[in-house]
Amino acid sequence: MKGRSLAWWLYQPYKYLVVVPVLALDTAVFASIGAIFPFFTRPRTASRLSGVPWARIMAWVTPMRVEVVGREHIDPRQSYVLVSNHQSQYDIFVLYGWLGVDFKWVMKKELRNVLGIGVACDRLGHIYIDRSNHAAAMATLEDAKKKIVDGTSVIFFPEGTRSRSGRLKPFKKGAFRMAIDLDLPILPLTIVGTRDVLPAGTSDLMPGSARLVIHPPVSVEGCTGEDCNRLRDEVRAIIASSLPDGG
Repeated sequence: MKGRSLAWWLYQPYKYLVVVPVLALDTAVFASIGAIFPFFTRPRTASRLSGVPWARIMAWVTPMRVEVVGREHIDPRQSYVLVSNHQSQYDIFVLYGWLGVDFKWVMKKELRNVLGIGVACDRLGHIYIDRSNHAAAMATLEDAKKKIVDGTSVIFFPEGTRSRSGRLKPFKKGAFRMAIDLDLPILPLTIVGTRDVLPAGTSDLMPGSARLVIHPPVSVEGCTGEDCNRLRDEVRAIIASSLPDGG
């Protein structure tokens, strides 16, 4: 444990005695709400009633302060393909708690089997995809298009996995293909600071602050599959522009 600060040592009892139990209880309660409420109300309403308090409670308990910049770039009636960098598991709390957009995740089908969360995500309309079966994956995405309407968006972490270094990794093309297929604008998002709260691949949780930057939408009007690389590079540059040292 060489190099650990006094603040780190002082935080450990709080982390294990307060944050971890609250996370377990918070997740169990709001996953149950997410699984049950869609029987009585729209998935969009159920998602807001479960996702927002779940995320904000965890941020408050950690504690993590969140600043949002650029909310004026969101049209609540418009659906988007949301594209964000990914540095930490705490990115999910930032997005659920502070973005203010109803969105669906594209998730690998194995997550459907996660106790509680899998059922809740299924009820809330998130999109499970079988990456091992191309035909089934394409059929799932075709069906998913019906959900991405009337202000409901779909979200991607195009890096694929969390960045351990904090540097922006190369982007995959899936989000940009979907944006072109659905003829939906891309809304670039930059999350800053969560890596200092919970670095990828560790349990070194510490209090801190995060910043969510909502950039102006990028139009895909007139784009075809040949424009995927250009869109990918343009959006990556936009997201990187708000990261320390340009990503």
